[in-house]
Amino acid sequence: MRNKTGILIMMCLSMLLAYIPWYNYSAVAGLLSKQYSLNPISVGLVISAFQLGYVVMVPFTGWLADRVGIRLVLMVATAATFVFSMAFGLFANSYVSILVLRLLTGVACGAIYAPGMSLISNWFEPRRRGMAIGAYTGALTAAYAGSYFIAAPIAAAYGWRAGIIWSSLPALLGFILLFWVLEAPKEAHLAYDGAAAPAAIPPEPCPTGGYAGPGLVTLSYMGHMWELYTFWGWIGPSMVAAAVIGGASLVHATAFGGILAAAIILIGAPACYLWGLFADRFGRFASIVVALVLSGVAELLIGWLVHSLILMTLVGLWIGFWVIADSAQYKAALTEMSEKRVRTTLLGFQSALGFLMGVFGPAIFGAMVKTANPGIVNPADAQVWWPAFSFLAIFPVIGILAAIGLARTRQGHLMTGGRHSVSPSRPASVA
Repeated sequence: MRNKTGILIMMCLSMLLAYIPWYNYSAVAGLLSKQYSLNPISVGLVISAFQLGYVVMVPFTGWLADRVGIRLVLMVATAATFVFSMAFGLFANSYVSILVLRLLTGVACGAIYAPGMSLISNWFEPRRRGMAIGAYTGALTAAYAGSYFIAAPIAAAYGWRAGIIWSSLPALLGFILLFWVLEAPKEAHLAYDGAAAPAAIPPEPCPTGGYAGPGLVTLSYMGHMWELYTFWGWIGPSMVAAAVIGGASLVHATAFGGILAAAIILIGAPACYLWGLFADRFGRFASIVVALVLSGVAELLIGWLVHSLILMTLVGLWIGFWVIADSAQYKAALTEMSEKRVRTTLLGFQSALGFLMGVFGPAIFGAMVKTANPGIVNPADAQVWWPAFSFLAIFPVIGILAAIGLARTRQGHLMTGGRHSVSPSRPASVA
C-alpha cells in the first residue's frame, strides 16, 4: 500500500490493536490484589515495571529503526507484545511472575510507538503532520480504553486470566495488519498519494540552533507524561474504589469501574485528532499550554469526588479529554526541529525520557494512596484519594514553564505557529 491515507489508516488500526494489552493489568488489579494480597504500593510498582520496560527499549529501537527499517521493528515488536501479554494471562502465578511478565510486555511495546510516529512523519509534510500523528496518538488512546473495556467485564464474569487473555489477542491482529504497511520512499514527495509516480523534492530545511529546542520540548513532554500515565494507570483502580464506596461488590465494581475508566480514556482519542487540527492551525505552543492548564486544574478537584461516582466520572471525562489532547504535539514539534536522518532516534529518546516519568509517577501515586489510607491492602478499599491526584497538578506546571522557554528559542520558532514556522508554499530560512 503506497497511498498515504491508507498507510495512516493501517498504522492507526495496528496501533489500536497492538496496545490493547497496555492497561489490562490495571483493569483487573482489584481481583489480582485480592488473590495475591497486593497493596497499593505493589500495584503501583507493577504499573511502573511495565513503563520501565518501555523506557529501556524505546531508545534502542529508535536507533535500530533508523538502520534496519522501521517496518521490521514494528512487526517484531507487535508480535512480541502479543506473546508476552498472553504469557502473563496463562502463566502468571505470583507477584514476581506478574512483575516480570508485565516488564517484558512493556519492553515489547517500547518498540512500537516512536518508530510508528517516524514512519508516519515520513509520509506527511509538516503542515499536516500534527493531524497525522494526532490520529496515531488517538488510536493509542483508544487502545488504552480498550484495555479496560475488554479486560474488566470479562474478568468480572470469568476471572482475571480470561480478561488478560482476551485483551491480548488483538495484538496478533495488529501484527497481521502491518503486512500491508510500507515505508515512504526516501526521495518521495511528501504529498504523493499514489495517483502518479513520486517526484524528487528538495531536502527539508536543516534546523539549526543546537539542542535547546529539542531539550525544552522534551522537558515539557516529561511533565506531561508524568501526569498522563499516572492518571491513566490509576483512573481504573480509583473508579473501582468509588464504585465500592457507592455500595458495589468488588466483582461488580471491577466491571463497572473498568467501563467508566474506558470511557474516560476513550474520550481522549478524538481529542488527539481535534487538537492536532487546532495545533496545525494555531500553533503547537498554544495547544500544549491550554491542554496542560485545563487538565491540571481538574486534577486538583477529582480526588475529592470519590464519594460521588457521578461527579467523579464527569470530572474524569474532562481530564480524559485534555490530559492527552496535546500529547502528539510534543512529537510533531520535535520532528519540525530535527533532521530527517536522526528523527527516529530523537523521537525514541524523547519517548524514553517521557515514559521514564511513567516509571516514577504510578509508584509514587500508589505510595501516596497507601499513606492516606493506612491499613488497607486492596486499593479498591481506599477512600482518600485527593492527596495523590492533587500531586499530579504539579507536573502540568513544569510542562507549561518548559513550553514558555521553548517558545523563546530559535528552534522553537520552527514549530507550526512559530514566528518563523515553515510555510506550506516555501521552506523557511533559518539563520
